[in-house]
Amino acid sequence: MVNEFKLKQEICEVGRKIYAKGFAAANDGNISVRVDDKTVLCTPTMVSKGYLKPDDICTVDMTGRQIGGRRKRTSEVLLHLEIYKVRPDVKAVVHCHPPYATAFSVAGEEIPTCVLPEVEVFLGTIPTARYETPGASAFAETILPFVGKAKIAVLKNHGTVAWSEESVDRAYWWTEILDAYCRILVLAKQIGRVERISEPKVEELLDLKERFGLGVDPRRMEHADLCVNTDFGRGFRSPAECGCPTPSASPMTPPEILKPGAVSDEEVERMVREITDRIMAAVK
Repeated sequence: MVNEFKLKQEICEVGRKIYAKGFAAANDGNISVRVDDKTVLCTPTMVSKGYLKPDDICTVDMTGRQIGGRRKRTSEVLLHLEIYKVRPDVKAVVHCHPPYATAFSVAGEEIPTCVLPEVEVFLGTIPTARYETPGASAFAETILPFVGKAKIAVLKNHGTVAWSEESVDRAYWWTEILDAYCRILVLAKQIGRVERISEPKVEELLDLKERFGLGVDPRRMEHADLCVNTDFGRGFRSPAECGCPTPSASPMTPPEILKPGAVSDEEVERMVREITDRIMAAVK
């Protein structure tokens, strides 16, 4: 028999984690766990995820109708329910707003692959769902194209949603891995450029993924490109690398003036006196 109180405790614990990580400001985010084929536990609306108590958790059916709990359920549980309907094996869903991953969606930048081994093994390609107003059925349906071939997705101009066949804590893991990865990408781009892992080495990582029992990567099943968004973080290039013309000297500072001995001491003294006179006149 399912211990619902324990599941509620697990939801509260993950709520504290996402709040402490800065993934959910104020009352942002929502968490759910499947109880059985007909019922789901979820977080309430307008309650900080950092201060949840088991008594705050709501119960809904697979249509979203609330059937238990003293607080009103989150409107975004409809997004969770779409995942549960498509994936009967999924046990938990976590939605929140991790800053670095969300920044990629706000910038319209697809999250690149072929950079970090851990991301290739545990996450793979991270899709971005189109934008819809949160809480509505159209918003819930944006995730449908990706539920069968990913563990986490970015919601355009909104946040992320992750799901797991194991536990709510595991769905939180995917969120934490993704945001740490996006932070590394941003830092690397600030330093210079993002260096890629070669495709043969990525293939080795996908072999490891299969040996770890994490499934076959969808890129292999679809014969898709292993590396996406290869333009991200190429860094600065020299004029010779990009074929750009070398900037010429400014007409105000011809090269010959910079040569030692090109200007006489008398000319230097005249220019200094003229500049000094102009400054004094401006002060007066």
